[in-house]
Amino acid sequence: MAAIDIEQTKNPYFGGKSPPQYIFEDEQCIVFEADEDRQAPVHFIVVPKKVLPRLSVATEEDERLLGHILLVAKNLAVEKGLLNSGYHVMVDENYRTKKFIGLHVFGRALHHMVWPVGPGSRL
Repeated sequence: MAAIDIEQTKNPYFGGKSPPQYIFEDEQCIVFEADEDRQAPVHFIVVPKKVLPRLSVATEEDERLLGHILLVAKNLAVEKGLLNSGYHVMVDENYRTKKFIGLHVFGRALHHMVWPVGPGSRL
C-alpha cells in the first residue's frame, strides 16, 4: 500500500475544493461530516490517509489501517450518542475505479436512505 498526498485522498469527496472542517484527524485517517447528500441525521465519513487500492485485495499489511478506521468510526459514533440507538458502517468503494474510498457511518435512519443507488443496490 503506497502513501499518497492527502489532497488526492480527499479529491473524490471534494472535487479539488477545500474540504469541510475535520471532526477528527490522526496520522492514519481523517473524519468529516457528510454535509452534501446527508443520508441520516448523523452521517460522517472516515477516510484513510493511505490509499487502499481495493478492499478485495487487502492484505495482512492493511489489517492495522482497516482495524484503526473501524475503531475510529466506532469511537466517534459513541461520542455522537449512537451507542444505544445503534449505527451502520458502510464501505465506500468506487465501482467505476474499483478503489476503496472510506467508511460511511450513519445513525439508525436507514429507512430514509436513497444511497447507494444503482442497479441491484439493496440495503
